[in-house]
Amino acid sequence: MEKLHTTKILFGKRVKFLRLQAGLSQEAFAHKCGLDRTYVSGIERGLRNPTLEVIAILADGLGIEIKNLIEF
Repeated sequence: MEKLHTTKILFGKRVKFLRLQAGLSQEAFAHKCGLDRTYVSGIERGLRNPTLEVIAILADGLGIEIKNLIEF
């Protein structure tokens, strides 16, 4: 279970890094993805475990391929 927790935290940090690199606020990014800002916040803090569908939405919102989103 610890590995899952660590993976969620690493993924969240990656999303946040790429979002900031794209110059997007959490609110603007969430709006662009069609997600709630609090959900995006939960992902970035490692509290949420997004589905593959949501991961694809996040990658699309960042204008990158999924493989680049999950690259730690």
